[in-house]
Parts: sequence; structure tokens; C-alpha cells
Amino acid sequence: MAERKTYTISELAKEFGVTPRTIRFYEEKGLVTPARQGQTRLYTPADRVRIKLILRGKRIGMTLDESVEVIDMYDPEHNNSEQLHSLIATVKEKRARFEQQIRDINDIMASLDEVQGLCEQALKKTPATPTRDN
Repeated sequence: MAERKTYTISELAKEFGVTPRTIRFYEEKGLVTPARQGQTRLYTPADRVRIKLILRGKRIGMTLDESVEVIDMYDPEHNNSEQLHSLIATVKEKRARFEQQIRDINDIMASLDEVQGLCEQALKKTPATPTRDN
């Protein structure tokens, strides 16, 4: 089966679960360059892959600039080891940052548990405050 020649903005937005505005933003940044047929934007398979990779980078915590830097290193004519090494370094850095955030969140949760426990103990030791009805 032959690959499609073009995609509309609404087709890509639906496929990737984003708004057309997101794709137009990528166009404004020069990251994709659709052809125009009247008012209709026509995206190539290469544009589609580029959008897919940008969104994948976003999902793993990469900035738009980081994603584009890695994507732009791709050179199918030559060895892509530079691109792959760069991506591995970026992934390791993101992983380390997220692991630290997990440790920080766990520390915060433990502190919250401690404070809540102290408050509950204090309430058990405090005589009940009479209400107006008593």
C-alpha cells in the first residue's frame, strides 16, 4: 500500500490528539512547512513524522528546542550516531531530573504524613470542645 502524499491540518490534529492551533504554532516556528492549496494546508509525510517526533519529545519532557535539535540531526544518508548519542544524553538528563522529582515528592508526602499524624495525636489528647447544644 502506497503512503499518502498529503495530510490536512484537521487530519493530523485528530491523529495526534492536538488542536489545529498546535500544528499552526509549529508552522509559525518554521518546524513544518505545509504546501497551500487555496486556504487548505497540505502536510507531507515528512511533516507528519516531524510533528509526531516533536509530540513524542514533549511527552518525555523535552522542550521544543531540545526536540528540534535532535530531529534536525537526522541524516539518513550518513551515520546517525551523533543524533542517537545526543538523544541518549537528553533522555538520561530528563530521567535524572524526574527521579529527583520523585524523591522530592516522596519526601513531601512523608512530611505531610508526619504533620497529619501529629495533628491527629494532638486532637486525641485535647478534650472535646463543648458545642452550643450541650
